[in-house]
Order: sequence, then structure tokens, then C-alpha cells
Amino acid sequence: MIDIQDLIDICSNAGQEILEIYKKTDLGIEYKEDNSPLTLADKKSHECICASLNKLYPNIPILSEEGAKIAYKDRSKWKLFWLVDPIDGTKEFIKKNGEFTVNIALIEDQKPILGIVYAPVLNKYWYGSKDGSFVIDHGKTKKIKVNNTQDKKIKVVASRSHKSPKLDNFLKKIEDYTLLTMGSSIKICLVAEGIADIYPRLAPTMEWDTAAAHAVLKFAHGNLIDINTQLEMIYNRENLKNSHFIANSSIDLNNLMK
Repeated sequence: MIDIQDLIDICSNAGQEILEIYKKTDLGIEYKEDNSPLTLADKKSHECICASLNKLYPNIPILSEEGAKIAYKDRSKWKLFWLVDPIDGTKEFIKKNGEFTVNIALIEDQKPILGIVYAPVLNKYWYGSKDGSFVIDHGKTKKIKVNNTQDKKIKVVASRSHKSPKLDNFLKKIEDYTLLTMGSSIKICLVAEGIADIYPRLAPTMEWDTAAAHAVLKFAHGNLIDINTQLEMIYNRENLKNSHFIANSSIDLNNLMK
């Protein structure tokens, strides 16, 4: 049995490690092979999360962005595993706009069965499991679900730091919409919370970027749809790079998926 309070505590502890570095002028920025940024906070959060998960749940393997070089022939045998992004939104962390998150998901048979997303600066958690999805905002907990109203004006959320020309073409298919920009996995959580109706992601992401928020959305009665297959996103594929996707509440996607 997984105790959600364990995960809240782990995220909180990782968040404290992150915020200690966030306050500093020198963030310890390096660049990975794909030219994406890596900070000392990414490393500290990774170490904190993995040490805690290994102590509490030693029989469940971990796939983390900062420790992802595990051969597919080994991880393909995993029925159950943790999928972790120590900091999603490193660019937002560097910009110091607060829109970055700690993400922990539990994957079973390639599907998220539990996920928690924590925004340390915002002091906000989102989590989802078979018991439903919830948000903890400054210590107050409430159950959340996607927006089921069919308003003519669709509320679209898009990435603040990863612009895509394909998004402009996608938006042309929507007659009337408002656009909100946000960083990291918070965008998926906003759909789960009913603040946004849809989040089209038409630029690259990796599995750890989406898994935890996918669980929050899924158990808030939303869907994370792989545009290539038009089915729910799955995890622990040989190639860990996601297809483009749409995080959706109750919008009819027939015209938008063409």
C-alpha cells in the first residue's frame, strides 16, 4: 500500500532542497547533451526523492530524469515503478517565476495509477489516485474534477517557455478561445482543476514530464491523449520521448485531432 502522505512529505522535503538553491544567485547551471539546462537543485531533488522512495518502498524501481540511463531490456520487465521528474520546468526555475514542480508518479502496466505534483513556490500540491484527485492550496485540501460545462469560449492553456508554430495552426481550429500561459506540469493540473479546458502540447516532452500530472488529470475524469494513436498516453516505452498530446477535460476532439 502506498501512503499519499509519504509522497507529500517526500515532495515537501525535495521542495525545501530546491528552495534553498532557488534563493541563491548561483544556481549551478550546467547543460545536458540535448542543450537543456540542469541545475544543482535538479540534482539535490533527485537525490532526496530517490533516497526516500528507496527507503520506504525498496521493492519498487525508480526511473528519474536525472537517473534515466537504464537499459530498456531491464526496465521493460518492470510491472510497477516510480517515474520521477525532480524539477519539471527548469527554465522557469532559472527565470525565478515560481512555475516549476516536483513530480512523482506510480506506473503499473504502462499506466499511471497515482501521481503527485508539487509547486514549492506556490505552496500547492495536486495529487490523484483511484480515490479521486485533490489539490492542497496553502494547507487547504479540496477534491477537484475537470470542467464539464460546454461553454462556447474554450479555455486553452499553453507553455510559457516552449513555443511551437504548430500551436498557432491548432488554435485556428477553435472558433472562440481564451489563452493562458503557464510553465511545467502545472498546465495539465489546471485542466484537472477545471481552470482550463484543454492543453495541446505540440512540442517535445519526455515521459517524466507528464506522468504525475497525467494521474491527477485521469482521476479528475480527464484524459491525456496521444495525438498519434488517439488513445491514452502510455509509459515505459523503449523511446522515452512522448508523442504530441492533448490534455483534455470534456471538449469534443474530433475536429481538433485532424
